[in-house]
Amino acid sequence: MDWEQRYRTGDTPWEKGAPAPPLLDWIRERGALNGSILVPGCGNGHDVRALAAAAPAAEVVGLDIAPSAISHARQYPRAGSEVYHIADLFHLPADLADRFDWVFEHTCFCVLEPARRADYVRAVAGALCSEGALLAIFFLSPWDPGEAPAEGGPPFGTSREELDALFENDFRLVEEFIPQSAYSGREGREIVRLLKRYTGAQCCPK
Repeated sequence: MDWEQRYRTGDTPWEKGAPAPPLLDWIRERGALNGSILVPGCGNGHDVRALAAAAPAAEVVGLDIAPSAISHARQYPRAGSEVYHIADLFHLPADLADRFDWVFEHTCFCVLEPARRADYVRAVAGALCSEGALLAIFFLSPWDPGEAPAEGGPPFGTSREELDALFENDFRLVEEFIPQSAYSGREGREIVRLLKRYTGAQCCPK
């Protein structure tokens, strides 16, 4: 998938113009994420800014492989101490490895070919510091009303069973729930999971 071309032409149906509703609920009900936070596949940065606004002292890093996505994100007024990087999650710069307290996942996992999902888990583990945490919104059924899958995706759905198998070696599941809020039409089709990285879990190679 040529993500840069998609952003250049505005062919971005995943772009909703606002942060993920489950993230806003989390912040409102449980408080902000603090410390250092990585948001892979951040797109236009709506989730990045929501996290930064909730915790002005936090270091929030938005990451995307598409330069145009990062350019769009940087055009919004700053919400806190957020910064943006053009980079590939699977080839993180050395200064972004083994250092984050949190990774926030929303729409990055679901656009990857399913064969790369084990690589995704290793990359996220490699971005986190010891005992860091992943807060993720996963799509059980990602297709919005009126959309038709093109050869199965992207985006690609998942299941609890697949998530258990993918993450069990590097993370322990702290909790999961179906969020009460969602973009219109996505109600009941997402799952929120909080996963804690095991101390000493294997990281992706430097």
